[in-house]
Amino acid sequence: MPNPLVLLVAAVAGAATMAVELSAVRLLAPWFGTSQAVWTNVIAVVLLALALGYLLGARLSRRAQPERALAWVLASAALSAALVPFAAPPVARLFLPEGLTLDEAAALLRWGSLATAALLFLPPALALGCVSPLCTELVDRRRTAGAGSAAGRVLCVGTLGSLVGTFGATHLLVPEFGLTRSFLCAAVALALCALSAGWRGGARASGASLVLVLALVPVGEARRPLPPAGSELLAAQESAYQSVRVVRTGTGADERRELQVNEAFDSFQSLWIPRSGPLGEGAYYDAFALPAWWGRRPGAWNVCVLGLGAGTAWRVIEGSLPPGMTLSAVGVEIDPVVVELGARWMDLAAGPERQVLSGWDARAALRALERRFDLIVLDAYANQMEIPAHLATREFFELVGARLAPQGWVLINVGAFGLDDPVLEALAGAATDGLQAQALALRVPFSRNVVLVLRPNGPLPVPGPLELPPDLGQLARLAARWSVPALVRRIAPGECAAPSDERCDIERRQLESLARARAAWESP
Repeated sequence: MPNPLVLLVAAVAGAATMAVELSAVRLLAPWFGTSQAVWTNVIAVVLLALALGYLLGARLSRRAQPERALAWVLASAALSAALVPFAAPPVARLFLPEGLTLDEAAALLRWGSLATAALLFLPPALALGCVSPLCTELVDRRRTAGAGSAAGRVLCVGTLGSLVGTFGATHLLVPEFGLTRSFLCAAVALALCALSAGWRGGARASGASLVLVLALVPVGEARRPLPPAGSELLAAQESAYQSVRVVRTGTGADERRELQVNEAFDSFQSLWIPRSGPLGEGAYYDAFALPAWWGRRPGAWNVCVLGLGAGTAWRVIEGSLPPGMTLSAVGVEIDPVVVELGARWMDLAAGPERQVLSGWDARAALRALERRFDLIVLDAYANQMEIPAHLATREFFELVGARLAPQGWVLINVGAFGLDDPVLEALAGAATDGLQAQALALRVPFSRNVVLVLRPNGPLPVPGPLELPPDLGQLARLAARWSVPALVRRIAPGECAAPSDERCDIERRQLESLARARAAWESP
């Protein structure tokens, strides 16, 4: 093989390695999420496979015809990469069966994602690891340079290929073509390289791999987790951040549309029902409507929702406002696909008094906004339990305080398994320290949510019954439930450790929270 062709093969292999690795986490997300633990498991499997591949490639490079060995490993990488998206559903379900709640699945997420990653991604990554030593041997055998020069050139083009694969997978392949075709694109490129490398003796194997990979291309998307029984899938799409789908249950006045992301299990990210206003038992969104009644006044009620999703918080607040109050709102949602599906299926619409900042990170948007708000709601999650670390620090809540109007409110939705949950205490510590205000933790009955309420420049409400109009009876029942002391906790500044931008351990707290839930589930 001429050197330019060898270097091209090394570059394609580098690109394919990164495309497979970055797509791997997204492929596992509908079952295991995209937490730091899942990323760690996938990266660890790929690194182990590459290390073993380097050793195997070094042994294969001693053969009389390294081109044949290169053709075989490229063909193996192409076939295994092409099969990954189709093997993912049955392999994932082997370690995470259908029908589990989040509490039940907590025990399986970490080791299940590791086992699944090992079975799916070790074969293609191991084969790709063999490529660099073989390419280095081929360049060195041409005697145009020494071994060091040959290795340096191969590593250079391989790394540049990895750079192309990183940007290509994140910004082009996955958003535009979907996960399955992203793997197939990488597989086709590898099969073409195998055909070129196998030109002197391995052409049959490499040609067969190309034919088999191309045969899979028309198949389309691999099977993703099915919606719950009795529900209808309205839309499903891969975004740059997650797998997103909208499912519908019921008809007429009983219709519900849920926007679910990634591992969604028994939960949803946004909910739509035919009317605006309170959602009823177990809906933490209803708590977002209470500050307007606690601090009742006529005029515009300026609200900023960080983590808008498909607009559920807006619909709940707007349908629950006291007479004489109107909603003026800004919503920040990092995933444009969620906004698109919300507009299409869940009545999310911008307007003169509704501004949707689509594609914005919550902290960056808050820094850019110049107006002040009567209520700031933080409901930003990467998945069901994963609060981004930069939204869980003292410095972030100092910024939140700078955007509050006088007597303004801050409400935080926390996925927590009790009032002493590690995640709740981390967020309470950051919020009370950053806002220099006491927090009221209100456990939402019939859910695994706690709402933190803070009011830096005004008194907190006394939890208990509210006099509300008859059509807001669900909201009145929620307020009345908080007269039960076991559902309420007051947290003073300094009572809980405050994570900072320098040191934020929210990921560890989330794992502790899931471990507690697992222990409670397993206890008799």
